[in-house]
Amino acid sequence: MYRIAITSGEPAGIGPDILLKAALREQHAQLVALADIQLLRDRAEMLGLDIELKHWTENTPLVQHTPGSLWVLEIPLKSTCTPGKLDPANSEYVIELLSQATAGVENGTFAAMVTAPVQKSVINDSGLVFSGHTEYLQEKAGVAKVVMMLASPKLRVALVTTHLPLRDVADAINEEELEQSLRILHSDLISKFGIASPRILVAGLNPHAGEGGHLGTEEIEIIEPVLKQLRAEGMNLIGPLPADTLFTPKYLESADAVLAMYHDQGLPVLKAQGFGESINVTLGLPFIRTSVDHGTALDLAGSGAANEDSLLAAINIACQMISSNRK
Repeated sequence: MYRIAITSGEPAGIGPDILLKAALREQHAQLVALADIQLLRDRAEMLGLDIELKHWTENTPLVQHTPGSLWVLEIPLKSTCTPGKLDPANSEYVIELLSQATAGVENGTFAAMVTAPVQKSVINDSGLVFSGHTEYLQEKAGVAKVVMMLASPKLRVALVTTHLPLRDVADAINEEELEQSLRILHSDLISKFGIASPRILVAGLNPHAGEGGHLGTEEIEIIEPVLKQLRAEGMNLIGPLPADTLFTPKYLESADAVLAMYHDQGLPVLKAQGFGESINVTLGLPFIRTSVDHGTALDLAGSGAANEDSLLAAINIACQMISSNRK
């Protein structure tokens, strides 16, 4: 039995909604929501959900989740919240959710953390500097590099670069970045997903993987030398492959993950295959963190129309990773 922290995210968004909906389902762990408990009460009433909200403390026994109830680590809102209306005054509250969840996974109180979506714009509008969950957790954990990976029931796609303008991508890809990305991906597929010998497909950067240097030289000068070096260490790496043919059954049926060079090279394929069922995993952290694959959907907050499937998937994958990590 283990305990999972779930941050409720932007209070004006759908984070509280999907968290409450997820609490109605069976779970193979103790779930602890980090939230303002009155916010959850108000949102549950708005959604017509009958859920028992219970105050959680570090003295609360470790017991399996009971559908229709939810343990809550109380963190008070800074300002009254209206669904769909952002309030910069609550930005400190959102950061405090992450701060306490991170402290909890680092000290072993929680076996993993799952995050609901936040609104980066309103946090920055409040005067706080916030690039996103991934960067925040990297800094808190004190690690030099992390890797973003999205996973669906059929596919895992990790990224060498993440949120960069397309014109900056080629300059950001170098041997060090690629090597570190592959080492982190390979290590976490073993330790956190229980895959003994991961088979990783590596995309080229350029069309047709550079066409022998006629459409770009990054494959020849950067990608191939790194793959050759890591193969000599025993990694099972296939590539660089043209991205327009990599995502076909011929290659994917025996692959454990794909490493894409940039955000829109790999993620549109994954989301087309499993939108709403895919999740975000931060690799390279000394703890387990999963997240939903969508944003705050302010227009849906409080309406009952928000879908909780991605949050449920994030919880389930976190449970699987905990089990693999403990073997």
